[in-house]
Amino acid sequence: MTIFPFERVQAAGEQALATWEQLKAAGRGCPVVVGDDDSVGVLMAHFSPMWPNKISIAEILAAAATIQHPEGLKALKAQERARAREHLRRQLEHQTASLPRVIEIDSRGREKAPRGHAAEIRERRPRLGRWPSRAESLPALSVALDYRGPKKKVYVALIQTDDWTTIPAHLHYGGWNACPQPEYHVAALRSWRDRYGAELVGLSSDRMDLRVARRPQPRSEALDLAREHYVFCNDIVDQGLGTLSKLAACLMANDWWEFWWD
Repeated sequence: MTIFPFERVQAAGEQALATWEQLKAAGRGCPVVVGDDDSVGVLMAHFSPMWPNKISIAEILAAAATIQHPEGLKALKAQERARAREHLRRQLEHQTASLPRVIEIDSRGREKAPRGHAAEIRERRPRLGRWPSRAESLPALSVALDYRGPKKKVYVALIQTDDWTTIPAHLHYGGWNACPQPEYHVAALRSWRDRYGAELVGLSSDRMDLRVARRPQPRSEALDLAREHYVFCNDIVDQGLGTLSKLAACLMANDWWEFWWD
């Protein structure tokens, strides 16, 4: 039977941050709010022998040490797009190999040049949009909330490490849907810690909450950071704020960063 291998402290959602701060001050490891029972159930699956492509914590951290963020993640995304284009090209060529050639004629009666079989798989480019007149407020700790407000019960897990940036490695967090692999989380957290004084507070089955000590200034820096966030988690724009400018304005106005992956 799969078990969750870390001590957990229960708290009401509205007390989750205070509980996290108390545990941090107690020096009992690195605390992280991991959400409710359902979230813990999903995180437990990462420790199953059946979890695909699982590597050791040491291997994750060794890989993270070689990654420069955000350049490493951008390069990975470009490689993934190239592999997807090649896979699609081969599929389409295989499907059309036995079909008769269709000749298309243009308006002047000339034969059109054949179109390529492979559809383009392009880099996602979010809308820039106009700078908003007022920035939206971001939740302080989204892993402790649902659509009604603070959850009745959440857990704070105590990870036995003296380096909180390694928490995604200990939880084997990532590698599903568009969520980056654990080593890319570790590299991103270390970069944001050094540049913005970021600290990981919440990491549930599909959400991450960071609290930062320094907000980006001026707007140009905030927009660059928003583009970086988009590469890390495009849903925060594509299914959330809608434009990079709105995200950048939020980053300038809030001490909390939120990421989520469907």
